[in-house]
Parts: sequence; structure tokens; C-alpha cells
Amino acid sequence: MPCRAHDHPAHIAVSRPDEHWMPDPMLIQPAAVYVKDTGTPRGRGVFAGRAFKQDDVVEACPVVTFVPLPGRRLPQDLKRIVFGWGKLVGLPYPRPAIALGYGSMYNHSNPAGLRCVADPANSILRFVAIRDIDADEELTINYNSIATGMSTDDVWFENNGVQLIADP
Repeated sequence: MPCRAHDHPAHIAVSRPDEHWMPDPMLIQPAAVYVKDTGTPRGRGVFAGRAFKQDDVVEACPVVTFVPLPGRRLPQDLKRIVFGWGKLVGLPYPRPAIALGYGSMYNHSNPAGLRCVADPANSILRFVAIRDIDADEELTINYNSIATGMSTDDVWFENNGVQLIADP
């Protein structure tokens, strides 16, 4: 049975102990998704292995955080897959993270089909459907606003020195 986040507005990005929409926060089940070539310049993408309803938790990914080395920039390949965990969980300093599972493989789209919900107590990043998603549809997040999936610009790419590959 899919987990639902329907009792929580889209702007909430961090789960709290009083939230009960995931029965066991440490339970991580296999995602009903698959990876294939998008047929676009973006390359690989993550696709829905079944239909998802709005507010379904599509995937729960453990995250590995790390401290960037002072004065050192992340290699371009890492820039493309890290999340701003520090910003997501409200830390006053940067703390990049790599989401395990398929979490670091979701392509960008504006608007996106998924939003992210950070669970700092359990080091988990949940990908939640913003709307109903059809089986075999590419699953995307909005890199500019991963907590809501919606924004009016694409500044993440410019701010991180990554070239935007436009939606097909």
C-alpha cells in the first residue's frame, strides 16, 4: 500500500515527529520505478513503474551527507547529483547530500511531478507526487524548489555552474 502525504501541504519540506503519514520512518521499501534513456539530450531518467496518486510517496531514499572541503569545488559530475540537504532541513550552513536509491537520478522539470520531503531525524529524503502520475511517465523534480516542485525560474543551474538541458 503506498504511503500518502495528503494531510500535509506541499510547502512543508521537513517531517516532524508528530507527523504520522509514514507508519515506520525507517521502513524503506523498493520503489516502483525504473531507469531508462529518455530519448532526449538529458540521457537517463527515472520513470513510474505504475500509476501514482497525488501525495503518494514514490520513493524513500537514505541520504549520505558530507562536509565540502574548504576552498574546493565539487566535480561537475557530483554537482549534478547532490542535494542541498542543509537548506532542506534548515541548517545555517551548507551540507550537501547524495540520495541513495534512485534519488540522485531524477531529472529536472519546471513544473515537476514530484516534491521532496526531508526527514532529518532518519536521514531520509522522500519523493512525493505533486499530482497524479501515469505509469511509464518520467518522474521529475524541480531543482529550483525541490520542497514544492514549483518555481517561476531556473536559477539553480546558473548558481551551481551546471548547464540546463531544456525539457523536450
